[in-house]
Amino acid sequence: MNTLIVLTCLLGVAFAFPQYGHDDEHYDHYAPPHYKFEYSVHDPHTGDIKSQHESREGDSVKGFYTLKESDGTTREVHYTSDKHVGFNAEVKKIGHAHHPHY
Repeated sequence: MNTLIVLTCLLGVAFAFPQYGHDDEHYDHYAPPHYKFEYSVHDPHTGDIKSQHESREGDSVKGFYTLKESDGTTREVHYTSDKHVGFNAEVKKIGHAHHPHY
């Protein structure tokens, strides 16, 4: 009786796992991520001025973005990221801050 219960449990476990056949071979293939994108916004009415560019090949990401700050300066950030070094960013502030006098 115990043998029948154990055999039934083993068969249940065996059929619970998906069976990969010839039609499912594409699941075994890994394609490393690869993309490039960019966008920009330039709205003089609201002062919203920014852009971003980024590319990725496998585990390596490189990019930069710029952003017009409310004080008139531009923030520029160049960044890289990979699995060996991690995330690194270089931030620059371009221009001189201008504050309105009331």
